[in-house]
Amino acid sequence: MIIVKMPIAVAVIATFLWIGFVCAISFMEAWLKFRAPGITLPLGLGIGRLVFNALNKVEWIFALVIITNIIWSGSTELWKWQNLFIIIPFALLLIQTFWLLPALDARARLYIQGQTPRSSNLHFYYVGMEFIKTICLSTFGLALFKNTAIWIKTN
Repeated sequence: MIIVKMPIAVAVIATFLWIGFVCAISFMEAWLKFRAPGITLPLGLGIGRLVFNALNKVEWIFALVIITNIIWSGSTELWKWQNLFIIIPFALLLIQTFWLLPALDARARLYIQGQTPRSSNLHFYYVGMEFIKTICLSTFGLALFKNTAIWIKTN
């Protein structure tokens, strides 16, 4: 019989859903919207502000679900090496929430108002963080699934 420890299963599912959201929004929607007919830079930036604000909130839900379920699982191996791979995305999410997204939002507002802000590497930082976050979440999710999610109980 296969027994699935529910809190760990929820953490695994939330991890892979988080990866899906980040990949779909950050690596696909973000640049595709500017290829749509009639989308101007201010309009695209307005859409981007809305979408990335929503993504950030969804990411916090996933992060809290994962961390809560890992703690709730009662695992005695809570501080295993693979948990570093959830701490890194959590730290990146903090940086994005309290520094990077507000800075990008301020730049977008300037463009929307018809101003041209000076050159910046903020978008490169954001993409880099999303790439690191995706790699870490993938590593964490696979390790969690492989090592703790499913036990086979023999009769």
